[in-house]
Parts: sequence; C-alpha cells; structure tokens
Amino acid sequence: MSKFLTELDAICITDLIWKLNAPLIYESDILGKIRVPKGFYTDLASVPRVPIAYLAFGGRAHREAVIHDALYRLDMTPICTRKQADDVFLEAMKERGKPWHIRYPMYWAVRLGAGKNWHQRKVKDKL
Repeated sequence: MSKFLTELDAICITDLIWKLNAPLIYESDILGKIRVPKGFYTDLASVPRVPIAYLAFGGRAHREAVIHDALYRLDMTPICTRKQADDVFLEAMKERGKPWHIRYPMYWAVRLGAGKNWHQRKVKDKL
C-alpha cells in the first residue's frame, strides 16, 4: 500500500523555490521506496500563476509534487519512465486523499505539459 513515510520539511528559498531540510520518503505501489534527499531543490507544483488555475490547483499537492520533481531528474533512483513518474504523482495524490477533480486535472497537466522538464537536471542541481 502506497504511503508517505516522512513529512515534508522544506525551507522557502525564493517565492517559487524550496529546499528540503530532511529527506522525503514515499513508498509507492508502482516503484517501491522513493527517497528524495535532503538539500533537494523543488518548485513544488508548478501551477501557472493565472488566477483561476492557481486558485483551483495552487498549493494542493506539495509532497506529491516533490516526489514527481525528483523522479523527473536525470540521475534519480529508482529509474523510471516519464509515464511512471506521472503515475506516481497521481498515486500519491490519491493516497493523500486529494479528490478526483483536483488530482486528475493536475495529472493531465503534467502528462501534457511537463515533458520539456524530463531529465533536464540532476538531483543535486539548484533551480
């Protein structure tokens, strides 16, 4: 059964960038244990700052977004496909109790719009 094994502990670096103070660990039914290391930089969920989109989806899936951001990194383990990374994002949102009208639009947003970010950075890279 999928579940987060640790809480999200991060500090805000800028308005959009966060840095983990401690590892974030998630047990996925799809990929097994995923450990995002302390010091990892993330932008959380990259919801456009368009008022309606941000009001609907901003701030809704921080933990899930960190896992997703990490899985998109070139040197992250476990190794996975982009589809698997996106599916883990959906799985984690479901595990955290996000309603379908939040999780599916966010899932389809990454499926359709996040491909340009796939394997563009390494785990230790700053944003």
